[in-house]
Amino acid sequence: MKEGQTRREFCTHAVTLTAFAGALGTILQGCGGSGNPAGPGSVQALPVINGAVANGSVAITIDSASPLAAVGSAALVQTSSGFLLVAHTGQDAFIALNGMCTHQACTITGFGNGTYVCPCHGSQFSTSGQVTSGPASTNLRQHQTQFANNVLTIAA
Repeated sequence: MKEGQTRREFCTHAVTLTAFAGALGTILQGCGGSGNPAGPGSVQALPVINGAVANGSVAITIDSASPLAAVGSAALVQTSSGFLLVAHTGQDAFIALNGMCTHQACTITGFGNGTYVCPCHGSQFSTSGQVTSGPASTNLRQHQTQFANNVLTIAA
């Protein structure tokens, strides 16, 4: 309580601040500000893998310790030229996508039930890059992949 402030003035100010904080929390939660870095809901954060860029391609070693070892897994690949989303879709099959949401260019960091989730506004994409839930309306760009000798090569 400030010096010279009445108890009534203090209580009125406190109630106003509490109401504002509640409204702000609701607004932020609606924008994906739930505090979950993976995005809205109970989606897991994607594991991050570093990819080496050389000659216009990204190379990633996929061994038994890799987050991409199992079919059905996915990871966020960090490169010097940006982020890629990679899903292991079959025995020797992978799909690589641009890692930036087509809604407002946020890096997509969440993955659950075979769906990528943007942390900013909750847009969802299939592992093939198709929009499954907005506000994004444009699909993610797919990159050509090749897998041989435990090395995944992605055309950048």
